[in-house]
Amino acid sequence: MRLSVVLACLLAACMAEKPRPCTSPPLLTGDLTVSTQNEKLWVFAKFLYDAMGQRVRLMEMGNYQNKSFTYDALLLFREGAMYEINEKARTCKKSPLKAAFHPMEIPKNASLLGQAVVGSSSRPGEGLLVNTWTGDLPGNTGKYITTFTEFGCIPVSTAYQTKDFGWMLTSFFNNVIGIPDPNRLNPPDYCPTEMSGEQPGDFASLFFNLH
Repeated sequence: MRLSVVLACLLAACMAEKPRPCTSPPLLTGDLTVSTQNEKLWVFAKFLYDAMGQRVRLMEMGNYQNKSFTYDALLLFREGAMYEINEKARTCKKSPLKAAFHPMEIPKNASLLGQAVVGSSSRPGEGLLVNTWTGDLPGNTGKYITTFTEFGCIPVSTAYQTKDFGWMLTSFFNNVIGIPDPNRLNPPDYCPTEMSGEQPGDFASLFFNLH
């Protein structure tokens, strides 16, 4: 009984403090799904995220316009290169990457929509305290809504407006701090050193192999 009272008081104290924009841990591994308002796209992906080295790897499977696809991409932002990898066939394509690296974070100019408990606050371990924020996309092209955990600043979900898909929702889960296999953030030895091809003009197209 005393433990429940103490936990309830701690939760109340945390919720009394106004949340502030935060940045996720620099090394994350996890899973995500992407779905779109017009139902043209659905994706499940495993991701590796290294903010210090500005490296991201995405291993995806999904459906685009009723066609299934798989995709494995390593994005090296400092090098300005994207590697499209097929481990089974041991093939690799290197293309220019001109997009800027964006860390997982709440933008400083975001507006707080509110704080909530996902699940239940009745007992310890039954709920997750999260903060939801909103703001304008760069160039005033639309709005975004994003939710991160209060403790640890771990991404939970992000929804933003796009021209081609309407609202696009990304949900994160199974997040683990750290990179269990850092080697997977380096190009395999069978990847070329020379660039070939051109980067798609739209980073969303690059991200989900829709070019």
